[in-house]
Amino acid sequence: MNLLRLPSLARVALVLGLVLLAACSSLPTIVPDMAHRPARPVQIDGARGPLSAAHSKAILERLEASGKETNIFDLHLAIEEAVVGSPLTAGNQVELLQDGPRTYQAMFAAIDAARDHINMETYILEDDEVGQRFAATLIAKQQAGVQVNLIHDSVGTLGTPPKFFTRLRDAGIQVLEFNPVNPLTAKAGWEVNQRDHRKLLVVDGRIAFLGGINISSVYSGGSFKRPTPVRPGGQLPWRDTHLRLEGPVVAELQKLFIGTWAKQKGPALTPRHYFPPAERKGHEVVRAIGSSPDEPYSLIYATLISALRSAQTEIWLTNAYFVPDQQLLEALKDAVARGVDVKLVLPSSTDSWLVFHAGRAHYTELLQAGVKLYERRDALLHVKTAVIDGVWSTVGSTNLDWRSFLHNQEVNVVVLGSGFGDKMRAAFQADLAQSNPISLASWQRRSLAVRAKELFGRLWEYWL
Repeated sequence: MNLLRLPSLARVALVLGLVLLAACSSLPTIVPDMAHRPARPVQIDGARGPLSAAHSKAILERLEASGKETNIFDLHLAIEEAVVGSPLTAGNQVELLQDGPRTYQAMFAAIDAARDHINMETYILEDDEVGQRFAATLIAKQQAGVQVNLIHDSVGTLGTPPKFFTRLRDAGIQVLEFNPVNPLTAKAGWEVNQRDHRKLLVVDGRIAFLGGINISSVYSGGSFKRPTPVRPGGQLPWRDTHLRLEGPVVAELQKLFIGTWAKQKGPALTPRHYFPPAERKGHEVVRAIGSSPDEPYSLIYATLISALRSAQTEIWLTNAYFVPDQQLLEALKDAVARGVDVKLVLPSSTDSWLVFHAGRAHYTELLQAGVKLYERRDALLHVKTAVIDGVWSTVGSTNLDWRSFLHNQEVNVVVLGSGFGDKMRAAFQADLAQSNPISLASWQRRSLAVRAKELFGRLWEYWL
């Protein structure tokens, strides 16, 4: 979503190019019948491989007992079982990280402690103070004998000088550019409209980080300090969410990284212990979900729609780039109609005004249906999270827009249970306390100029 960082002529040329090259993909129709396929026992993987049917059943019963009365597990787990290759995993530890300073501190601690390898995949990696610190730290680990492998998106790093990556390569780091803008350097076919929007770091195959945070100095300040901190140039701090994970789920995230490396025809990975024996690190049941435009449909989208449709009490979404399709809109409105408390925290400031106004074009329909909308003030919201019924949570790189669901590689995790759900609810409520409610009456009084921007943004929503 950082096309607006580019010079105006380059931005226009790139957007036009993407429009011309974009395939007419469509979102899958998720029908209720998907939940009524032949019943099979839900299988959960632990540190030593698949758990017994009895053990898996006991874990699921504990999760259901820990939450409010809800049937979200029945529908969600049926969808989970229909998706091949990414099991529910037990025995994980999940730490919720908010904003850049705390996240970078945890990431640097893990990198500094690395002994075997570091696999990093990011959309944006800027040549600024934060990017330079990451570069220096990764180079130091490579020189100490730790193999560093880096995937960076071509469009996301379009403003990063080539010499930045040359320095990394010269130090022995394996660097792979995802879907290069320059077709002469593309090794896996030229699909410039397909972007790698993931933010994933795997250290020694044991610790993983993912979420919405890129590598950039825009994250140099926190977003909850008083008074509101302002970055140099008068810019607002960025509000974002990331996760630190340990346990069996890390192997699933490692598979996603290596799969992308292989599909992009990267050089042979230096042999390392990419899949060490899994260890139980906590009590969370987690599923890693990677989506790619190469697949028939977005697994993250299908999982989210199923969770929304089975919600019984609460749907609390926080998202930076909200440009919903009709099926997502209907899922939210239908939830309100059956008595679910549906709240969305969205940005009041943005780095992508087309997306911002395209999303606002849907406000009237949502407000009329009873969906409660709020806009986060005093920060640039970049969060991509959801907590449903206090027991189903997701954090990752996926926005609620067409680009994330159709054109991008994304990665999220779903965490089941009220323990982590309580932390997600508290984070949502903290953002809610620093947000302005949007009423239908006030929204209907917006200016003609604002309405014109919404109309223009909506014309482009498929490609944004």
